[in-house]
Amino acid sequence: MICRTELKNGISLEYLDQGEGEVVLLLHGLGSTKADWDMQLDALSKHFRLIAPDMRGHGNSSIPEHSEEYGVEQSAHDMKLLMDELKIEKCHLIGFSMGGALAFELAVKHPGLVDKLVIVNTAPNFNNLGEFGEQMIAERTSSLKTYGMKPLAEQVAGNMFPEESQKHLKEAFFERASKNPVDAYYNSFVTLMQWGIGDRISEIDKPALVIASDMDYTPVELKQAYVDKMPNARLEVIKDSRHGVTMDQPEQFNSAILKFLKG
Repeated sequence: MICRTELKNGISLEYLDQGEGEVVLLLHGLGSTKADWDMQLDALSKHFRLIAPDMRGHGNSSIPEHSEEYGVEQSAHDMKLLMDELKIEKCHLIGFSMGGALAFELAVKHPGLVDKLVIVNTAPNFNNLGEFGEQMIAERTSSLKTYGMKPLAEQVAGNMFPEESQKHLKEAFFERASKNPVDAYYNSFVTLMQWGIGDRISEIDKPALVIASDMDYTPVELKQAYVDKMPNARLEVIKDSRHGVTMDQPEQFNSAILKFLKG
């Protein structure tokens, strides 16, 4: 069921609410929507109640006008307010890419909300990605200011799904990413690249599964390095997968998720 609610901070969120049981909050990636999880819904909703929102600045949720209204901290606070609105005291968190940053933020700021934590192809410190991060900021900023949203959406979709057999995935991702207002995407992107939890990652003691694709933008070693700083985390590598693992290897991904959450 697709629902809509206005939070106490004035942000209006559209979200999917499907299934019954323990709650799993699904947090999508930058420039995308809750559709990032379409290939998980059937498998996971047989066992859990799924809540999958569009973040502020994305999809059918509020698109703030001002740059200071964007950021991981604000979006994570939206998720806490959404859980309060739905009277959910504790949930499992699954965060993909930007959504993984929100999951880290929630785990640090609201540990009582978190039961188990799943982090997918992301990092705890986007402000410390070195040359890779600096290059990404420069290239995406230039592309957005010069050409607008569609060429960048096409590039990102092509990088995520380059195989001929993935054409349908590429087209679907391009379709939703290209609909982003340029300012909303830019503000979401820039504030993400300024965010990090630093040494606080060692405070996250919830059971955690970090999923890394073997062909993600950032290497498996980066994920292993931060897993080693978390007292109750383990790493699982998904083979033959790029950044969009929820879509390009859904069977492997769903199996890993279910084994962890039900274990």
